[in-house]
Amino acid sequence: MDYSSIIPKKIQEIKPSGIRKFFDIANEMDDVISLSVGEPDFKTPFSVRQVGIDTLEKGRTWYSANAGMLELREEICNYLARRFNLHYEAKTDVLVTVGGSEAIDLCIRALIDSGDEVLIPEPSFVCYTPIVTLAGGTPVSIKTRAEDHFRLTKEALLAKITDKTKLLVLPYPNNPTGGVMRRKHLEEIASVLRERDIMVLSDEIYAELTYNGRHVSIAELDGMKERTVVVNGFSKAYSMTGWRLGYAAGPTPVIKQMLKIHQFAIMCAPTTSQYAAIEALRNCDSSIENMAAEYNTRRRLIVDAFNKMGLTCFEPEGAFYIFPCIKSTGLSSEEFCEKLLFSQKVAVVPGNAFGDSGEGFIRVSYSYSVKHILEAVKRIQKFLDSLS
Repeated sequence: MDYSSIIPKKIQEIKPSGIRKFFDIANEMDDVISLSVGEPDFKTPFSVRQVGIDTLEKGRTWYSANAGMLELREEICNYLARRFNLHYEAKTDVLVTVGGSEAIDLCIRALIDSGDEVLIPEPSFVCYTPIVTLAGGTPVSIKTRAEDHFRLTKEALLAKITDKTKLLVLPYPNNPTGGVMRRKHLEEIASVLRERDIMVLSDEIYAELTYNGRHVSIAELDGMKERTVVVNGFSKAYSMTGWRLGYAAGPTPVIKQMLKIHQFAIMCAPTTSQYAAIEALRNCDSSIENMAAEYNTRRRLIVDAFNKMGLTCFEPEGAFYIFPCIKSTGLSSEEFCEKLLFSQKVAVVPGNAFGDSGEGFIRVSYSYSVKHILEAVKRIQKFLDSLS
């Protein structure tokens, strides 16, 4: 059987995730300190876990509506209005998905036709480009710069727009850089998009992890709600990664098409997770704030430590990553990560896993305990000393 002739070329040419490559290697080694995966080290809030347990004990394990339980969609609308000044109708504008990743996939598949161009600021999360390719679209990278704190600028956006541009991915707060877009930056982007029929996929999974001020969604700006699909979820803010629950909120005509794809591909998100998410949205604002405060402490600690080591990085204002520059070592991003892993057993992710503009940087997660971070920093300093 010649599988190379059977499996589509576009599938074969998709590269595996650069994040998982180093995570998998580290998993097979003993005594590895990992700063590679963006997974909160906090437990899901107790009351949320309790609701999940109660749901199982009472046998509430049936299908929900395709779009998700109406009660949950109503709480999502309440949450978005309360926390981010975004206003949606639960019955028509919100779709509950299996993680934020499914919401991203549905949005792209619902909007992109063959030949359509999708603008993707990079460095950014690894899934956007492969999903665009699978949808038959053309991913167009917009390289962002460290001197701009990896924000998307109006000039960089205008340089990439063509008559084929259909969608802009706006991945802020950003994974891997920790960069954010404040209102003044978003206004510049919105001024370009209001004049054109270009939709926005605003991936706001790290919205609650915005430091030194409130997260602002581009959907909050005048004229942008009708052009924007907001993607969010429960993994990062509520430490619910394994519950696999996310959602999309946006214009009714777009959500309607996303729902059709969801009906045939997934059916519905896990019911137990949906019941638990209602509890999270209603009663866990304080848990969000406590976790964010702890991340903020770790953020200041790790930025200071890397700058003192000579691996300079700007101060990230969102998510739970830093993106230090390693060009001073003379190593490529992959060389640095491989040598560090095998010599000092510390796992981080090469910056080029997030796009070519990430070369010369590494992604380091601080979603780990202070003790964990301090030991990793000690080993990294030892590795740097060995290079000199």
